[in-house]
Amino acid sequence: MEATKQEYRAEQRLPLIENLVRDLRFAGRMLRKSPGFTAVAVATLAMAIGANAVVFGVMDALILRPLNVPQPDSLYGTEYGVDTGFQSYPNYIDLRDRNRSFDGLAAFTFAFVGLDTGDNPSSATGYATSGNYFDVLRTQPYLGRFFHSSDEHGRNSAPYLVLSYAYWHSHFQDDPGVVGRVVRVSKHPFTIIGVTPPDFRGTVLFVSPDFFMPIVNQEQVNGENLLDARGNTHGVFETFGHLKPGVAPAQAVADLTAVGAYLEKTYPKEFAQKTFTLPRAGLSSFGRAMRAFIAGLMILAGLILLAACANLGSLFAARAADRSREVALRLALGASRTRILLQLLTEAALISLVGGAVGLLGSIALLQQMSMWQPFPGAPIHLPVNPDATIYGVALALALVSGLLFGIVPVRQVLRTDPYQIVKSGSSGRVGRRITVRDALLVVQIAICAVLVTSSMVALRGLARSLNGNYGFETRNAMLINSNLAMAGYSGDEVPTMQKRMIEGMGTIPGVEKVGLVNEYPPLVYAAGSRVNVFKDETTDLRPSNVAAFPYRYDVSPAYFQAAGTALLAGRDFAWHDDKNAPGVAVVNREFAGKLFGSVANAIGRYFTLQDGKRIQIVGAVENGKYLSLTEDQQPAIFLPAVQSPLSQACVVVRSSRDPQQLAAAIRSKLHELDAGLPFDLRTWNDLLVVTLFPSRVATISLGVLGAMGAMLSITGIFGMAAYSVNKRLKELGIRMALGAQRQEVLQAALGRAFKLLAFGSAAGLLLGILASRVLASIVYGATPRDPLVLGGVVLAMSLLGLFATWIPAQRALAIDPAILLREE
Repeated sequence: MEATKQEYRAEQRLPLIENLVRDLRFAGRMLRKSPGFTAVAVATLAMAIGANAVVFGVMDALILRPLNVPQPDSLYGTEYGVDTGFQSYPNYIDLRDRNRSFDGLAAFTFAFVGLDTGDNPSSATGYATSGNYFDVLRTQPYLGRFFHSSDEHGRNSAPYLVLSYAYWHSHFQDDPGVVGRVVRVSKHPFTIIGVTPPDFRGTVLFVSPDFFMPIVNQEQVNGENLLDARGNTHGVFETFGHLKPGVAPAQAVADLTAVGAYLEKTYPKEFAQKTFTLPRAGLSSFGRAMRAFIAGLMILAGLILLAACANLGSLFAARAADRSREVALRLALGASRTRILLQLLTEAALISLVGGAVGLLGSIALLQQMSMWQPFPGAPIHLPVNPDATIYGVALALALVSGLLFGIVPVRQVLRTDPYQIVKSGSSGRVGRRITVRDALLVVQIAICAVLVTSSMVALRGLARSLNGNYGFETRNAMLINSNLAMAGYSGDEVPTMQKRMIEGMGTIPGVEKVGLVNEYPPLVYAAGSRVNVFKDETTDLRPSNVAAFPYRYDVSPAYFQAAGTALLAGRDFAWHDDKNAPGVAVVNREFAGKLFGSVANAIGRYFTLQDGKRIQIVGAVENGKYLSLTEDQQPAIFLPAVQSPLSQACVVVRSSRDPQQLAAAIRSKLHELDAGLPFDLRTWNDLLVVTLFPSRVATISLGVLGAMGAMLSITGIFGMAAYSVNKRLKELGIRMALGAQRQEVLQAALGRAFKLLAFGSAAGLLLGILASRVLASIVYGATPRDPLVLGGVVLAMSLLGLFATWIPAQRALAIDPAILLREE
């Protein structure tokens, strides 16, 4: 009995399989007969699925996928305050020792060094970490060993180096004998003790360090001791750790808040209680911005897919209308409507699978290129995007869902087909005046495309403004010499002496107009400029709660403002006699002067107090500028003499109208005369703004690509609607022409509806684009959706797209021969 049942079921399955094979063959023949339709449909779907696969791949790599370490689900970062993530090293020690929620708390910051392996000294970027870094991560070395807390015995006590696998592979050719080898890090001997596993790339997902070193030795490589500076909130970039079993994130936040309250009470001048949060480790300080940006791209990519489905639905409706006589004959010969619908769905599925495969191949190629992309020369940026089974599955699911969505659009048309009427009249009926589902889909599609075109034009205009904007300084005709004198062995008073020699030496080069220096980096370069607490002169209780302003601080040399192109509004510039033995002086920007003293004129000669109690007199005022971000609101800033707070890491600004290549050669020659072993990086100021402009450029490129996709979908969508309208009304148009209708009247009858839908959808999309473009203002400097050029450009673009899309249907409508058409009837 059971065998009989199985045989019966097998026999029942055979017709299904045979029908499926027959449908696939028939679908293939029909698609080959319409190569233009097939190519447009496949390209449309490939474009939409490829865009979604690429965005999902980036989201999977940066948002969904955790750090590649053991037990990543319990690993959290800690961040608080204005400079989220940044903390002082002493505060980290208290958080590590006093919290009861973490099974160990580790810390790290970035280290930029000169690394001499004996062959060719070069710059390298790594992590300076707490001794328990690898223990907290619970990862094991690939070669040798890691350093531990037991290796630390105070400042500069652990000269050890752990190489990343990639650096070991590229610089030491996988030599296992590297363990125990002594190399020089910024002229100081360090011993290589181990190599990390191949799949471990540190604790920031998109940064791949070259090495890891103990943070207690960072003073040796950058010349600055931050281990004891509780008030310096940039000693540690991030802290992280595993929550203990049974501890919820909310409990850990409450625990850290209690530790913060203790620190505020114990160190009122150096610590202000702030709100703690626990982001997932890997994107701690960048998580919010990254998630918001990728979520926005994911939404836009989803809209592209919906527009593509609406587009293909319209094309399928037009194709079904072209095949109405074929469908009617098949129905008249006894075919069921279900059988015909399955045939149409098979065609849709075939197109969706082919389009999905093409889109997936394109997305894989693009993701592989992105994994090798180096957006900033010399920076260890690495996007960990690796196409895997997850992306393949997403592409397949999108293809199948898309095929179903656009494949069911002609269902109602087939179900209502009257074979007798079509065979008799040659048409499936007249086009009604009411709004159909296809009309609504076309309006939505055009609106989506108009949103994308508007956003891309807003981003493009904003980027153009940012490239030619007023930053408060002039980046053109300016070269930056970035050097860390600690890498060349300079320390103590040798640092300001050598920096002055560099300034004077650059000034002797023919064609150089002004030379100045700024500690670390100038504004807008690598997020330079720390923020400091400033108090009014009459304030005696220097608690953070009594702060009068929280400005950016830059330490600069005499003539820096002239070299930077920053206008001096009042007072004087610094002089070389404003050294350590002179009273504290400052130059402030217009915003600071207005905030504390009402105006620039009232600020000159007045005093303010820093967190350490030092009294500073304002001797000059300069114009406002941009300091951390192009999109920031105007911020206060103070400039102090660099000779009063010398730092080995500094940038020399050289202003000259000479050709940059000739000037660069002269600068290199002069630096070689001063110190042949001095490591430095020489670039134009505009080149170093690439990091600041990176979000604007990525937004512009992303929206530009999506806008181009939207434009292509608009063309095919409007074309489908116009072709469908002309095809459905051939008889009517022939009669109109036979009765003497003019060309304009024929076009109005054939394409009027398509143009009305285009106008309505474009208007709705333009309005939505203006509203959505407000979000761009936080990413793209100068993004203004009400820009007349943007509004005019969108109207012009959508009009041209409409004309281009309706050209072929219009030619077909005008080419109708009434005599031939009526003779056929």
